[in-house]
Amino acid sequence: MKRFFNWQVVLGFVLVILSTAAYFIHYLIFRNAHHIFIYLVGDVAFVFLEVLLVSMIIHGILVYREKQVMLKKLNMVIGVFFSEIGTILLKKFSDFDLESFKITKKLVVTNNWSNQEFLKVHKYLKEHTSNIDTKKGELEEIKKILLEKRNFLLNLLQNPNLLEHDSFTDLLFGVFHLTEELVKRKDFNHLPQTDYKHLAGDIKRAYHLLIFEWLNYMKYLKGDYPYLFSLAIRTNPFDDKAAIEVK
Repeated sequence: MKRFFNWQVVLGFVLVILSTAAYFIHYLIFRNAHHIFIYLVGDVAFVFLEVLLVSMIIHGILVYREKQVMLKKLNMVIGVFFSEIGTILLKKFSDFDLESFKITKKLVVTNNWSNQEFLKVHKYLKEHTSNIDTKKGELEEIKKILLEKRNFLLNLLQNPNLLEHDSFTDLLFGVFHLTEELVKRKDFNHLPQTDYKHLAGDIKRAYHLLIFEWLNYMKYLKGDYPYLFSLAIRTNPFDDKAAIEVK
């Protein structure tokens, strides 16, 4: 940092000397100090507008475009996640939820949904509390699925774009934690009740993060990729009537 600062000071000093030398040469040739100061003041006055245009407006536009490109790539990654494992986990986790019937109908997304509808459901989900019963679903099956996709999830974490998406990163960590908890246990039939409760908390965390991420992804697809949105509707894990065939 100190070297960088010293380098900047030296460069600035050299540029000031060169500028002064150029003005001095101009004066030696034309002998008109008045003309020099007129343009000097004008140039200094324009510097403030230049800072406004370059540093704030143009830079802001470039940053916005870069962010949009990055978000597009990130949503492609999220799409792959749901294709590979996300949709399956939603189905399996809902089997553990004794209160799943309260949100199932709310999450049957259609082509008629507006941004307000997505927002309304999002708010409803924030107030919803799942009642996870680890004995209702198949823990061994969840463990098998997570182990099969472990390398895939690890590869996702290596994507630098994930640093810009906190909620999806939290989801991956939640799924990874659940994976580790399940892998460490060899037999799910004779666990103490306290341990079943602990696993229920891990499933609930991953389940809630997964639902919110899925809902956000559906909203993104509806606005930007209608054909992918159509496929997502026909494979909706919350819709019992969903069918891949177009009717």
